[in-house]
Amino acid sequence: MTFTSVWHVLFCPVEVSKRAEEEAFTPDLEGQSDDSSDEGDASGDTEMDFLRSLFSRTLGLSPGEKVLDELTLDGVARYILSGTCKNIICMVGAGISTSAGIPDFRSPGTGLYANLQKYNLPYPEAIFQIDYFKKHPEPFFALARELYPGQFKPTVCHYFMRMLKDKGLLTRCYSQNIDTLERVAGLEGEDLIEAHGTFHTSHCVSFLCRKEYSMDWMKNQIFSEDIPKCDSCGSLVKPDIVFFGENLPARFFTTMKMDFPRCDLLIIMGTSLQVQPFASLVNRVSNSCPRLLINMEKTGQSEFGMGLFGFGGGMDFDSDKAYRDVAYLSTCDDGCMALAELLGWKAELEEMVKREHALIDSKDAKTKDKEANQSSRSTGAEAGKSDKTE
Repeated sequence: MTFTSVWHVLFCPVEVSKRAEEEAFTPDLEGQSDDSSDEGDASGDTEMDFLRSLFSRTLGLSPGEKVLDELTLDGVARYILSGTCKNIICMVGAGISTSAGIPDFRSPGTGLYANLQKYNLPYPEAIFQIDYFKKHPEPFFALARELYPGQFKPTVCHYFMRMLKDKGLLTRCYSQNIDTLERVAGLEGEDLIEAHGTFHTSHCVSFLCRKEYSMDWMKNQIFSEDIPKCDSCGSLVKPDIVFFGENLPARFFTTMKMDFPRCDLLIIMGTSLQVQPFASLVNRVSNSCPRLLINMEKTGQSEFGMGLFGFGGGMDFDSDKAYRDVAYLSTCDDGCMALAELLGWKAELEEMVKREHALIDSKDAKTKDKEANQSSRSTGAEAGKSDKTE
C-alpha cells in the first residue's frame, strides 16, 4: 500500500491530484451456485445486487448500525451527551483559521493562490514544491514572513477542540494546518497529529547533514530577511513542514491505525477533503461511526464509481441510504458555537475564548514593552558612545 506524498503549508491545504490507496484483492468465487440452468440469464438488477454484496463483503463497506437518532446537529449533540460517545477525533483544515486572519488557498480574490503573482512563480504551487524551493527559496521565505506563526490568535473552533480535550472526549486532532494555533489554544503534542508538518523544528535539507534547528533560530533567520543556511554544511535549512515531493510524518501513519478503529464520532471542519492521504481518513472509522462535517459547503462525498455500486467510499449526506453523515453548512466558528449551545457549553466556550485572548494580548503587550525598553537602552548606549567621542 502506498500513499501519494503531499504538502500543506502555511496554514491551508494545497489542492493536488487525488490518488486513493490502491489495494488489490482477488475474490474467491468458488462455491457460488450457478442458477443459469433454472433462471436463465440473470437480470441486470440481480447482477448489480451480487456485485454490491461482493464488493461490500470484500472491502468492508457494508452499512453499519445507525447510531444517531436523526442526521442533524441536534442528533449529534444528543449522542455526545448520551455518555456512549467517549472517543472523538477532529480532522481540520484551513477553514478553521480563516477567521483568525489567515487566508485559505482557494477563495477567489482573497485566497493565497490569488495573491502570489508578486513572487513571479511559474505556477502558484511552485512556491511549495521541494525541488523549486531548493533552487529558489526566496519566495517561500518572503511568504513565511507575512504569515509566520505567532501573529494570530486561535479561533472559536480551536477552543471548542480544547473544550473537548478538557472534558476528556478528544482522542486526537488531525490537522492539515501548520499555523500552530491548535497548540496556542492548549492542545499539546500528544493531542495533535500535524499531518503536514510543523514550524516547531527545522532541518538542513542535505541528506548527509540533516542538522536540527529550533523554532527561535528559524524565526530570527526569517525576520532578518536572510535565507537560512546550515552552519555545518552551508545547505538550506527548511522548517519541518511537508512540501510537495516529501513524505508525511511517520507518526501520521502509525497513530491513525490505533485511533480511527475506536473512534465514536468524527468531526471534520474547514477542509475540502481533496488532499490525499489526509482525505482518506474519513473512511478509516468503523461503518457505524457518525461523521459530522462543519464547513461552508458539502465535501468528501462518494466518488461516482463507488456510488454507482450503491456503497460508500466517502460521505453520504443526501441519499436514501444515508445513515450516519451530517453536514452543518456554516463557518467553522458558527458551527462550533451552535454545537456548544446544544451541548449546554456555549457560555463556557465564550468565556474561554475571552479569557485566552486576553492572556495572549497581555503577553504580546509585555513583549512589545520589553522590546521597546531594549531598543531604548540600545539607542541610549549608542548616544553615550557618540558623546564621548566628540
